[in-house]
Amino acid sequence: MTTTTLRHTSSGLPGGRMRSERKLRGPEKAAVLFLCLGEERGSELMQKLDEADIQKITRAMAGLGVIPAPTVEEVMLEFSESVTNGGGVVGSFSVAETMLRKFLPEEQVNEILKEVRGPLKERDLWDRFSSLNETVIANYLKGEHAQTAAAILSNVAPELAAKVLPLMGVERMEEVIERMIRMEAVPHHMLRQIEEALQTDIIAAAAQPTAAERQQRMADLFNRLDRDLFETLSPTLEERLPETFRGIKQRMFTFDDLVKLDVQSLSRIMRGLEGNTLPLALRGARKEVRDHFLNALPSRPRDMLLEEMNTMGPVRGREVRSAQTAMVDYAKELAENDVIQIPTAEDDDEIIE
Repeated sequence: MTTTTLRHTSSGLPGGRMRSERKLRGPEKAAVLFLCLGEERGSELMQKLDEADIQKITRAMAGLGVIPAPTVEEVMLEFSESVTNGGGVVGSFSVAETMLRKFLPEEQVNEILKEVRGPLKERDLWDRFSSLNETVIANYLKGEHAQTAAAILSNVAPELAAKVLPLMGVERMEEVIERMIRMEAVPHHMLRQIEEALQTDIIAAAAQPTAAERQQRMADLFNRLDRDLFETLSPTLEERLPETFRGIKQRMFTFDDLVKLDVQSLSRIMRGLEGNTLPLALRGARKEVRDHFLNALPSRPRDMLLEEMNTMGPVRGREVRSAQTAMVDYAKELAENDVIQIPTAEDDDEIIE
């Protein structure tokens, strides 16, 4: 299990002391002092505090992570003239819980911990963990102790565990499965440490968008950008960000790209559009794109569509762009439901023999 470490940089303080990069708040400093006192003496001292202060210190201790020795010394020197053997301390939810159970009734401890842990539980950590890609989960578990991996997979749905295990390799899979079979109830403190590690190591990281996700986001933005403006921006972006911009363009799917679809797919899209979306979109389309759509229709529906387009009169550019965007969005919706298939950039690659 990994923990979060506060970074620190050196400064010109006497005695070679180092100043922490992040300034600790009052409750965090108090949490460091309690950890330095140890469980027994820290518990005795905490008994003298009121419940509000206990909650503040417990919350701070739960999120403290690893505090390096120079930072501990810095905190201690605010309360003492000299500390000769300042050592690093580790604060976590489980440490705070153990200390509280030394002197408070079970019911009161649970109430305090519920308050501290509330936001984490509300988001339902295990549901969020289970929503991750099975390859991501498998790669994470490969770096964990087999017993930890077994405990984690014992807390997710069987169908997810069945997908993850084969991705871990045969030997590792056999070891984890054996431990899952032998495992009894996971101790409360161990499960809490696992949840803290999952939150820090994988779920928080997964919340950050990947490079591919960022490119897709920009592709979606460019899909909705005015076509003339995009053409104006493209040469500069191609020059400054050649690789990245190429990746973004490969992920784009615009109204003009609809011509890459087969006749059946085009017909399915046109049948599902509401109101005057289709004639409005085609009024502002390039001739070759408009002809491609019209040729996908039987003669009678094509004549009716042409008549509707001719009787519309002048239309605003933004209305046309909105209609074209609606068509692209509908095509993507059909593709997500496996009704049609949208060609990818790889599909455009020619095979030359």
